[in-house]
Amino acid sequence: MRSKRPFVIVTRKLPEPIETRMMELFSCRLNLDDKAFGKPELMAAVGEADVLVPTVTDRIDADVLAAAGPGLKLIASFGTGVDHVDLAAAQQRGIIVTNTPGVLTEDTADMTMALILAVSRRLAEGERLIRSGGWTGWSPTSMLGHRIWGKRLGIVGMGRIGMALARRAAGFGLSVHYHNRRSVPEEVESALEATYWESLDQMLAHMDIISVNCPHTPATYHLLSARRLRLLQPHAILVNTARGEIVDEEELVRLLEIRAIGGAGLDVFEHEPAVDPRLQARDNVVLLPHMGSATIEGRIAMGEKVIINIKTFADGHRPPDRIIGSML
Repeated sequence: MRSKRPFVIVTRKLPEPIETRMMELFSCRLNLDDKAFGKPELMAAVGEADVLVPTVTDRIDADVLAAAGPGLKLIASFGTGVDHVDLAAAQQRGIIVTNTPGVLTEDTADMTMALILAVSRRLAEGERLIRSGGWTGWSPTSMLGHRIWGKRLGIVGMGRIGMALARRAAGFGLSVHYHNRRSVPEEVESALEATYWESLDQMLAHMDIISVNCPHTPATYHLLSARRLRLLQPHAILVNTARGEIVDEEELVRLLEIRAIGGAGLDVFEHEPAVDPRLQARDNVVLLPHMGSATIEGRIAMGEKVIINIKTFADGHRPPDRIIGSML
């Protein structure tokens, strides 16, 4: 590292308290205009920086890392997921990668529960009806949705967010089921009153609601494949607040169009920020702009973790949220 104050390049605008603290601790170049970096800007940044602070929308692939200068020793990502960073290429170049785990759990679980309610009770449709001026008053059969009390919720991925969702779901009277690479400890399973399904196929076929809460990795790409999506019951709804790439979006659109499934609540998309116009046309779909973790408290907590990781590294210690070394 060139100095005791590492040169940090931040790719997007962060909450003001975080930027202020970064400027106090490090030599920083901030992105005050909040204009997303393209590949040329990313390549220029890694060539100059000691520390790069990207976000989940910055693709730090092998080509970008090939342009890294000798000073780049840390990529302190602002976000939980690290699928946007080529970890193997970073490790090969001796670059440490950190993330911000644990601070978005409750926010994302809240949004997942909100989407379950929104799709089941047709909240977005009702709001649009009011705004359009088309509402003519209450009637016994108008805007009928589905009760969630007593329904079966299948959670795909029982990590921090999956567990937080399970706790919320119990309060709404949902029967909690889950699929994971392995079952959670018996005492956790008992506390959550959750039923483990070793077979994802079997769970999908028996649930009223499916929530995707696993990380995106090569192993989970299209985990909910076309074949698996066709296992869902005609009334079932799918909610995804994880990553769009986990679901075969083309098949999901097809099933929604023919009403082979009941609906979907999507905060993430396979090709975001592009959103399939066929999804936008469906009344039985609630769409959000990747805002599951978008709370002031959450974003500040993320920034604080980034600062701790950089400061710890600059002081010659192992960053607490180091990814490389434990995942590869």
